[in-house]
Amino acid sequence: MASPANAFKSLPSVDKLLHSEPLHQLVGRVGHVAVKIAAREQLEKVRNAMADGNGETLSWVKSASFLKDICSAIVIVVEAEFSSSLIPVFNLTGTVVHTNLGRARLPVEAITAMQVAASESTNLEYDLESGSRGDRDTHIEANLCRITGAEAATVVNNNAAAVLLVLNTLATDREVLISRGELVEIGGTFRIPDIMKSANCTLIEIGTTNRTHLRDYEAAITAKTALIMKVHTSNYEIRGFVNSVAESELSVLAKANKIPFISDLGSGTLIDLTKFDLPHEATVQETLRAGANIVTFSGDKLLGGPQAGIIVGDAELVRKIKRNPLKRALRIDKITLAALTEVISLYKDPHRLNSRLPLLADLTRAVAEIEELAKQLLPIMQASVKEWAEVLIKPCHSQIGSGSLPLDLLPSIAFELIPIAKKGQTDELLNNLARGFRRLPKPVIGRIHDGRLILDLRCLRDTETFQRQLANLRLS
Repeated sequence: MASPANAFKSLPSVDKLLHSEPLHQLVGRVGHVAVKIAAREQLEKVRNAMADGNGETLSWVKSASFLKDICSAIVIVVEAEFSSSLIPVFNLTGTVVHTNLGRARLPVEAITAMQVAASESTNLEYDLESGSRGDRDTHIEANLCRITGAEAATVVNNNAAAVLLVLNTLATDREVLISRGELVEIGGTFRIPDIMKSANCTLIEIGTTNRTHLRDYEAAITAKTALIMKVHTSNYEIRGFVNSVAESELSVLAKANKIPFISDLGSGTLIDLTKFDLPHEATVQETLRAGANIVTFSGDKLLGGPQAGIIVGDAELVRKIKRNPLKRALRIDKITLAALTEVISLYKDPHRLNSRLPLLADLTRAVAEIEELAKQLLPIMQASVKEWAEVLIKPCHSQIGSGSLPLDLLPSIAFELIPIAKKGQTDELLNNLARGFRRLPKPVIGRIHDGRLILDLRCLRDTETFQRQLANLRLS
C-alpha cells in the first residue's frame, strides 16, 4: 500500500485538473468558477479520506486511473448542478389534466408565440398608434369578449388570484354570501374560506352541506352584503337528497338587491363539450347568459392553455378590478400572455379545435386508436420487463382531472404490469418496478392499483422515445 505522505504529494493540483481534457471542455460550457469549486471539493473529500487512513482511497490515488476517475466525478457533480430539475415526463397516470405533471400541454401555436415573446422586445404595454404606454390586456380582451359575450375581461396569474382580486375589489370589509356546500378545498390546500379571509371580506355561509335554497340567500342579505357568490365544487359532487340554487335565480335576487353576482367556475370551458361526446360542463357563456356579473376560471385546465386566471363580465366591475393595486402584483408576464392569446384564438375556429388543442385531442382520443397502440407496443414492453412482470392489455378508465367533472370517466386502454414475485415480495417488486419506470431518461409516470402497475396509454404520443428508452429499464 502506498504511504499517506507520498499519496498526498501525488494528488494533482486544481489547476492541473482544470487543464485536463474533460474539465477543459466543461469549463468552456459552464464557466471556470463552477468547475474550480467542484474540483476543490472533490480533492478535499479525497484528502479527508486519506487522512482517516482509508486504504482503498490511498490505493486509488496511486492508481493509473485516478486522474480520469476524479475528473469524471467532477463532471457528474457540475452537470447535475447545471441540469434543470424540471424535465419532461410521460403522463400515463390516466389523469389527463394532471396538476402535479403540469396540467395542459400547449398547442404548437402557443409554443411558437412564447418563443417569439421570450427572444424579442414586444409591444406588451406599448400603444403603437399613439406611441404611449398601453395596457397588456388589450392583446387578449377583445377575443375573450367576442367568444364569451362578456363586456370586459382581464387576466391574472391563476384562478386563485382571480378570485382573490375580485373579492378584494368588490367586497373588502363587507360580507359575501355562499352556500355551505360550495366551501371547497382543492389541490394545494386552496380553500375558499381562506381566500375570502385573505381578501379582507367576511364569509356568510348559506344553507347546509347538501341543500341550499333561494330563501336562505334572501334571509341572509343585509346592508353589509357586498356579493352573492357561487363556486364550482371542484373534485367532488354530492348526490342524493340535494338542492342548489341556479345561477339565473341568484342573478335575479342579486339584481333586486343591487349587489353583484359572482360565479367561480374553477376549470371553466368555452365550448359545449357534448359536441365532442364528452360530459357536459357549464360554459363561461352559459354562466354569463344566466346573469352572472363576473365569472372567473382557469387557463390551464379545460381551456387547454397556460396557467392563468381569467376574469370576464360587466365592464364597470372589471374596470374596478383592474384599478385594484393587487392587479399589478398578480398580472401575467409576456410569455404567458403570448401563449394564452394564441390558445384563445383557436376557439374562434371551434370545428377544428379537437385536432389543434392537445388537451381536447387527448380527451377525445378514440379507444380503438389507443388499443391499436397498445398492441403495437406490447412485444417490446413484455421483453423489457420479462424478468419482473407479466404484461397484459386491459380496458380502463381515464379521468379529466384538476377538478373537472370528477365523476365522469373516459374509456381507455392500459398496460397492466403484474409482478412476478415470491410470496410476500409483491409490494416491494411493484414499488421497484414503478421506480424503475420513473428513473428512465424520460420518466414514465403510472399508477399502482390492486397490486398492479397501470400505464394508461391515452396520453402517450411520443411512442418512438417511449420504445427506445425501455432498453434502459433497471430495477434497484
